[in-house]
Amino acid sequence: MLRRAHCRIIPSEFQIFVQTVFWEWGQEIDKPFVQRINFAMQQTPDPSTLPCSPLAETFGLKYFPRMLGKIRLHAEGKLWVDLHANLGSGSDGALVNFLHLNYQDLKERVLLGESDEEIFKWCEEQSRPLNDTDKLIWNAYATKLGWNDHISAILDKRKADAGLAHRDDIQTIAHYIDVDEGRMP
Repeated sequence: MLRRAHCRIIPSEFQIFVQTVFWEWGQEIDKPFVQRINFAMQQTPDPSTLPCSPLAETFGLKYFPRMLGKIRLHAEGKLWVDLHANLGSGSDGALVNFLHLNYQDLKERVLLGESDEEIFKWCEEQSRPLNDTDKLIWNAYATKLGWNDHISAILDKRKADAGLAHRDDIQTIAHYIDVDEGRMP
């Protein structure tokens, strides 16, 4: 006899699915099977709701155009709901801290409608000009985040939740994001 033991609802703008795990005689049914079903049920988000890759650059600074794109899409009511929680925090927060800026001030400037390049110049005027070494340091952080560091456990959890735990080729948050958002297989 099977009985329902756990039900979890994972909402998003494009999908709502229910994962139900059953126990037979107190034993959990094949977890890898449940993970494969969950992975097959996931859909790639609508590209119009996504900012660019975290590896995109403005004036040689990675992640900057993604952060600005998230602000714009959110203001338009188009940002993929899965990205709402980290607006202004996570990598957004790390970058504004690196730039010595306040996220709310940056957001207000972005919403004035200027280009990424104009906003980058404004950031430097508000804080400090970035030299090549500054960009090298930030870009190394942005491209390697999740690889054997303080974020590795989060990356492992996200991969597992997405049914990608078997993907040893996904070693960084940037790579995971590009796979999760459908830019990479």
